[in-house]
Amino acid sequence: MATYLDFESKIEKIQEEIVSAHAIANMEAVEKLQKELEKEVSKTFGSLSDFQKLQLARHPDRPYALDYIKLMMTDAYEIHGDRAFRDDPAILCYIGWIDGQKTMVIGEQKGRGVKNKIKRNFGMPNPEGYRKALRAVKMAEKFDIPVLMLVDTPGAYPGLGAEERGQSEAIARNLFEFSAVKVPMISVVIGEGGSGGALAIGVADKLAMMRYSVFSVISPEGCSAILWNDPSKVETATKALKITPNDLLEHGLIDDILDEPLIGAHRDKQTAADAIKKYFLENVKALQELSTQELLDQRYKKLTSVGAYSE
Repeated sequence: MATYLDFESKIEKIQEEIVSAHAIANMEAVEKLQKELEKEVSKTFGSLSDFQKLQLARHPDRPYALDYIKLMMTDAYEIHGDRAFRDDPAILCYIGWIDGQKTMVIGEQKGRGVKNKIKRNFGMPNPEGYRKALRAVKMAEKFDIPVLMLVDTPGAYPGLGAEERGQSEAIARNLFEFSAVKVPMISVVIGEGGSGGALAIGVADKLAMMRYSVFSVISPEGCSAILWNDPSKVETATKALKITPNDLLEHGLIDDILDEPLIGAHRDKQTAADAIKKYFLENVKALQELSTQELLDQRYKKLTSVGAYSE
């Protein structure tokens, strides 16, 4: 069963009518309803608020990293463990092929269903997850394999055990090490990019966001709680934080916006996966034409330009 958000109620009603028309083989009605559906989709998704985009980024049917890996990769082999503590299921590392290009894919995985969500810790990595990601990137560098990172987390896990094992150090180490990796690095925010938990696999030559994704220093809920101590201010906080792709592109914090299907990646996963694959392959090809020093210089310039301003 498809899940519909509050603002999709009219779309849900039309789609139910299409199913009913199909059931009685009334193709004339189906055709009419399809046109009506296209108009309603354009109207609804053409004027979304920042809060509605946040809802889409968190949509329960939205494709997660593992969905994209299955849709994009062939002969994929999963890499486990950080060789220091344990394997963290909240971060996936796969080596395989994307249209003939050998690739290392690293993704944050939220999980579906109660048991899987608990197993994946709701997509909140522990320090061993970030250390596993670093191990995979170092392996990719050793064998000259480009890296694709898929960001989707509410944030790094803030539990006592994670802090005892050096959560902040693990994130900081990734930022430091990734900045000097000698292979092309591409990162795509596929859903929710939360704080340092997202940034830990967001240092790359190219940082892009899906049309309905967000990237923020804090969740809108956390922001409204700190600033106003009022949960009803979530929409206000979402708008004030400037967390949507258009806002971040305007401020030079990301490089590109990927046009997932207008109705959302959760309604057409294959088209969304194709958009990521195309972006990755095109940019890897361009980056591979650079010398190692040119690649590192370009990445250094990109990273140090973040936050620059003029009066």
